[in-house]
Amino acid sequence: MEALTRAFGLHPLTSEDIVYQEEREKVELFRNYYFVTYRTFDHDESSENFLQPFNMYAVVFREGVITFHFSMTPHPSNVRRRIRQFRDYMIMTADWISYAIIDDITDAFVPIIKSVEQDIQAIDDTILRMLLRSARLSKGEKDVEDGGAAEDGSEVLIRVDQCLTRVLNIYGMLNNKADVIKGFAKKCNERWDVAPKSEIGLYLGDITDHIVTMVSNLNQYERRLEGSRSNCLAAINLKMNERAEQTADGLNKLTVLGTIVLPMNIITGLWGMNVWVPGQELEGSLKWFFWICFGLSIFGLVSFWGAKVLFRV
Repeated sequence: MEALTRAFGLHPLTSEDIVYQEEREKVELFRNYYFVTYRTFDHDESSENFLQPFNMYAVVFREGVITFHFSMTPHPSNVRRRIRQFRDYMIMTADWISYAIIDDITDAFVPIIKSVEQDIQAIDDTILRMLLRSARLSKGEKDVEDGGAAEDGSEVLIRVDQCLTRVLNIYGMLNNKADVIKGFAKKCNERWDVAPKSEIGLYLGDITDHIVTMVSNLNQYERRLEGSRSNCLAAINLKMNERAEQTADGLNKLTVLGTIVLPMNIITGLWGMNVWVPGQELEGSLKWFFWICFGLSIFGLVSFWGAKVLFRV
């Protein structure tokens, strides 16, 4: 870096920002160049650092552009391919190259935001199926599982939190870009020899519009995810209430069964005492046994009917 600083006459502040990887996005004018700091992210979806932000630095001279980045990024190759496509129709200046780098970084957020929108739509559909399933079960209808309707609410809640984290990360990377680009466009009108020309300012205004649109969409996605989280928690609460009701219903049935069986145990206990009981004097007769069994059966049936009809257990 020291060699580049001496060779190209870079200001010590520029060298310091590059070496220490200054995170703040900005555009600074110097005597013979202007310095652009613009934030991008890791594009490798198979990497653990996917969507991790890092800065790209561009030192723009009148004769060319020097870029610095500390992670693999496709933006330089994309800009070179764009230059090859348009070099027969446009005059490629250093200002246009710096604009192309900024534009390519900004456009890289578009597919990520579209994928977030698709994830949010899928989450909303899953939560809707969960709520409809809970409503069917609450009405006593048969459970029909179709295409993930029985997905666990905790898994959906994890998906909501992960998607919300992605939205907040993207929003954090885009939040200050509009102000940086607006400031960059204003510098196009300053009377500095190194300042970009006003034509580049028109291109920068288009980038600002894209950024404002994306930030607006992210704000909307954040509100939708907050609503999805509330709906998911509501579905989980409904499911927990259903299980609590099922448990309470089972306990009620066990209570009724115990209430019916307890008097029977008392009767059988009385006839099982090691003392003289009614019917014991009738040696070899089973009349008392059958009458007792018949009476217990009638008592059990009447008690069950009363619990079923009167108390609806």
